[in-house]
Amino acid sequence: MAGAFGITLLCSWLFFTCIVQAQTGPIDVTQLGAKPDGSADMSQVLADAWKQACNSTTATTILIPKGTFLLKEASLVGPCKAPVEVQIQGTIKAPEDPAQISKDKEWMTIMYVDQLTLTGGGTLDGQGAKAWTQNECRVKTECSKLPNTLSVNFVNNTVIRDLTSLNSKLFHVNLFGCNNITFQHFTITAPGDSPNTDGIHIGHSTGVVITDSNIGTGDDCISIGDGAKQVNISKVTCGPGHGISVGSLGRYDNELPVEGIFVTDCTISGTLNGVRVKSWPAAKSGSATNMHFEGIIMQNVSNPVIIDQEYCPNNQCTNTAPSSVKIAQVSFKNITGTSATPAVVTLLCSKSIPCEGVEVADIDLAYNGNQGNVSSNCANVKPALSGKLNPPICANATIPAQAA
Repeated sequence: MAGAFGITLLCSWLFFTCIVQAQTGPIDVTQLGAKPDGSADMSQVLADAWKQACNSTTATTILIPKGTFLLKEASLVGPCKAPVEVQIQGTIKAPEDPAQISKDKEWMTIMYVDQLTLTGGGTLDGQGAKAWTQNECRVKTECSKLPNTLSVNFVNNTVIRDLTSLNSKLFHVNLFGCNNITFQHFTITAPGDSPNTDGIHIGHSTGVVITDSNIGTGDDCISIGDGAKQVNISKVTCGPGHGISVGSLGRYDNELPVEGIFVTDCTISGTLNGVRVKSWPAAKSGSATNMHFEGIIMQNVSNPVIIDQEYCPNNQCTNTAPSSVKIAQVSFKNITGTSATPAVVTLLCSKSIPCEGVEVADIDLAYNGNQGNVSSNCANVKPALSGKLNPPICANATIPAQAA
């Protein structure tokens, strides 16, 4: 009996030790059955790993090691009992065919989580090339939506760093209803002609930081939608793409204000626009205030500085009334480099609600093309001007009498 009891104790002690190790070490998806062969779907394995990590009362790491893993789709939903880190060291691939992802779902969705870290140096490969040929949303208002690579909804106090998003089918990252999200050393890569592949889209979120990152894609490198507040973008390299944009705004009813956008020390190269604020010509109201763009280097950028309140891509506008979006307290300062178009500064504000509190200072943008002389184009705005201005900015700008 004594011997048997001792063995039981030893076995119990070994079992206890094993449990402690399982709780304190990372949850390796390959230990749960995921195969790094690029063909075996790891969706259920990742769901199981997430459930285990999310239910842990101590901070837990999920490890996706080096190798190539197929993931048909994932929904990582909280709330969790403690912080979770997902360490992606390998490459996770989406199905090439978007039809393999559930209708109206995103490829990877994270919801209702606090204190999450996504990191590891790995890659999220959206395998978007086949889907791009099916994208009709760029030319039709009624169209079937393709899945985003990463949809982050109602997530707080989270860091996404040292990861790459490659060839998304639609947006690389979409934020909605989030607070205190930081992107650092985040790389986004897709061809310049990949349609609607916004890099990071921010909507209804507060306290978003994007820094030390490299974004090249087929649409806006960063797009800031309604309800975005206190967004800080710094040391970002953007291009190819459509630049860094606030908007488009004013397309839908009941849009929330945009407030506190700071874009500093960025380099924009070979894009269709530089730094831009855009709203649709329509009677739907909204506002964008306290926006500042400073210390930007332009390298062969079309439309380097632009406010466009007549934004209407592919002639989709049914209402040609002036924009009802109020734009105020905007500054463009210390913006230098080269333009691919002769109009280097374009400020086209709404005739019904002219822009207010616009500042332009220390602009030095050269145009070496053959399409005309370097110029600026301004309407319905009287900006405050200071410092070196090359070319002269808004020399003949006026505000309509009925709006003054």
